[in-house]
Formats: sequence, structure tokens, C-alpha cells
Amino acid sequence: MSKEKCELSSGLKFENSFSNLGSVFYTMNSPTMLSNPYMICISDKACNLINLISEDLSEKELIDIFTGNAIHSTSKPLAAVYSGHQFGQWAGQLGDGRAILLGNISSSNGTWEIQLKGAGLTPYSRRGDGRAVLRSSIREFLCSEAMFGLNIPTTRALCITGSKDKVYRETVETASVVTRMAPTFIRFGSFEHFYYKQDLENLKILIDYTIKDFYPELKENENPYKALLSEVIKRTAEMIAHWQSVGFMHGVMNTDNMSILGLTLDYGPFGFMEAFNQGHICNHSDDQGRYSYVNQPYIGHWNCRALAQALLPFIGTVEEVQEILAEYLPVFKSKYDDLIHLKLGLETKYPEDQKLFDTLFSIMQQSSVDFTLFFRRLGDFKIDEFDLNNSIRDLFTDRLAFDDWSVQYRRRLKLEESDDEVRKIKMNAVNPKFILRNYLLQIAIEKAQNDDFTEVNKLLKIMETPFDEQPEHEEYANLPPDWAIGIEVSCSS
Repeated sequence: MSKEKCELSSGLKFENSFSNLGSVFYTMNSPTMLSNPYMICISDKACNLINLISEDLSEKELIDIFTGNAIHSTSKPLAAVYSGHQFGQWAGQLGDGRAILLGNISSSNGTWEIQLKGAGLTPYSRRGDGRAVLRSSIREFLCSEAMFGLNIPTTRALCITGSKDKVYRETVETASVVTRMAPTFIRFGSFEHFYYKQDLENLKILIDYTIKDFYPELKENENPYKALLSEVIKRTAEMIAHWQSVGFMHGVMNTDNMSILGLTLDYGPFGFMEAFNQGHICNHSDDQGRYSYVNQPYIGHWNCRALAQALLPFIGTVEEVQEILAEYLPVFKSKYDDLIHLKLGLETKYPEDQKLFDTLFSIMQQSSVDFTLFFRRLGDFKIDEFDLNNSIRDLFTDRLAFDDWSVQYRRRLKLEESDDEVRKIKMNAVNPKFILRNYLLQIAIEKAQNDDFTEVNKLLKIMETPFDEQPEHEEYANLPPDWAIGIEVSCSS
């Protein structure tokens, strides 16, 4: 199909609210065509958000739309400009180097921006080629939907398309495009861009647009700009509390990767904690460990300070901004505390609970206990039948340390007269059985590179319901094999 404006029988219709802001916020930019694109995987749940069914997406015209080979008649493709701090340093202007916004679609499930990642060169590509490779597209697609399955705020992924066109990275790979979805892809760096250019007029336009379209409840506030910062800080803190509670590590928490809506944005060298280590670094490119697991809550605060600096001209004094920023850590700690109580099946709170938690994470680290497997098995803990707890105990190399901790845990459960069966149901609803382990992704990627997409589709279905038992997929909940130790992911992933 030539890249001409086209209509679709499915009734798909784009609106273009972001493009109405003015050309200083973006550059009109059509995607670059790929040869003979094909569908790799579709998320039915994401399709439902825009009232599409996967059968629609199998049609060639829709494959072309979501690859960038055709432009829908109602779409005005563009690449957005933004700036940001990367690894703590001001990086200046960045922008959508390989992402192109097709517009937004309104449905009974809200309004969703549709963005193609890997769709070719834009004015912001710098030295890049604007493309995404198959392995990174699979990682982003599956993790976007896996995070939704874990009930963590996230952008979504509609589908992956592929092509045999070559892309040059460390080796020669093939091209792929992920269709991403979010109410908006505006990020902290979008505001920083205009602040550091001293363009307060357009900064105000962007802030007002954000409030009007995405935080309308703040419009009547005495100072809606202060209210916006406060709400973004709250959402960011709670999002990162969710990350910590499942052992998720983003890997590149630059300000240009932080959503103004408090959504997990831009899945690159992410990872889920396996052998527990507070200092674990999932990004091989992160030499200093800035974005390690233990640092994520504090980097979230750092990023909120960067956003606060950009909003300062419309908030008031530095003191007022500092007051709002002071809300971050209490919100994070409160949400994280709630989540850990749920993970341990505790329905009440006592001052001594923090010591119980700290001791647990200490002995988990000493024994390199698998994070997900431990909390899932902990749901089987028996208060009065000690021998039945061996499957949990055996996860520890220092079993005596676990025995000592379990005495305290048992006493704590008895304080609230906890019932084993009732507690297990509640714990299994918050402690996933399945996470998107890197070795599972690696297997799916290697098969896909040989034109076998069955594992990608299988992983999608498993990760859509990670709290369910799914006995037919039991092996996907196992400890990683020895060969998985050598898997590394970096900013190029």
C-alpha cells in the first residue's frame, strides 16, 4: 500500500488534540515505510480500549496503519519535542527520536494516544536511525501488558508488527514497530524543555493543556499549578511503591522517561528481581548504579524536583515548591507499607512491623532468595503445622535465619487471629505467580528471530493473569536456569 491517506472499514478515527497546541511542540513527521510488514502479536485487552477486535487488526490495511506504511485520513502524524536529565545530567533537547504520534482515539474507555515506536527517522533522531529492533519491541510490548496484569500504572501496547528490513546495532537485526497507547505521552522533560529555553509562554500553554485534558478536577483549585505538581508527585510516588513491591526495575529513570500521569513509560533495560539484592542493577549501561532497585524511590523524588523546578514560575516561591516536594516520601512510604502488609497477609498494623519487614529482606538478601517465588510460597505458610512450611524454608541457604524470622511472623499472624486459608487467598491476589523473567523473554525473542511467534503470544496470555494458578503453565513460574545468569540488558535493549 502506498503511503496515501486511507479510510478503514472498522470505523477507526483519529483526533489530534496534541497537534492543536502549535508547531513549537512538535514536528509533523510521517512514518518511514517498511517492506512487507506482518503482524507478530496483538493484545486483545488493549484493542478493547479503543473498541477494536483483534480480527480487525489482522487485515492488511490495519497492519499498514500500525506499521506506518499508510496514514489514516484522520491522522496527523508528528514527533514531539522534549528535553531532559539523563543519568542526572542535563541532556538538553531530546524528543521523539523513533516514535511517531498518529493522534488520539476516543472510545467508551476514554481517550488514547496512539504512537508508533520504531517508525523511522524524525528531526529528533540525532545520530539514530529511528528504528526499533525485534528483540526490544518484544520486550516493550510484553512488559507493557504484563505490568497492566500486575495492576501497576503503565502505558499500554496494542500490537507488534515486523519486517525483514535490516537494522544495524551491535549485530544486524530486523525491524519492528510497537504500537503504544496512553492517555498522553507528555513527560517531565516536556516541561523542562520550555523552562530551560526560558519560553514561559509555551510552558504555560503546555501546563494548561495538561490540566484541561488530563487533570480537569484541578481547574477550580485556588492554584491549579500547585495542585498539578502535588498530584503528579503523589502518582509518581505510588507508582514506584508498586514497582518496589513486585521487584520491578525500570533501568533508565531519566526525566524524559517519566510520565506526567504517573504511568510506567518507556520499557528499555528493565528487569524483575529474581535473587533478591537491594543493590541490583538491571541496566548493564548503568555503571554507577544510579537506577538500582534500592535507589528507585529516591530517583523518583529527584525527578519530581526537576519537574518542580520547571513549574516553579507558575507555582510561587521556592518554599511553596519545597512544601509540595516534601509530600513525596511520606506518600511513597505509606503506599509501600500498605503493599508490604498485603504481601505478608497482614490486615492490621503495629509499630513493630517495620522490624519484621527489615529482618525479612535482610535474610532474603543473605540467602539470595527469589523475590517472586518467596512471596508466592509465603501464602502457603501454616501457623500451627511447622513441617508444611518446608517449601518456603528451602528457598533459604540459611534455613535457621528463616526459622527465627518465622517465629516472629507466626506470632504476628496470631495477633490478628489470621486464618491460613483466608489469608492465602488474599496473598495470592497480590503476590504474582508469574513475572516476565529475562530468560522467558530471551526464549521468546530467539524463537521470534526464527519467525516463530508462538512464544510471544503465549507469554502475553500468561502475563495477562499473573495471579492465577495456571497449572498448565507451571514451568513458567520456576527459578531461572543456570544459563540465564549471563543475560544482560542495556540501553540498546
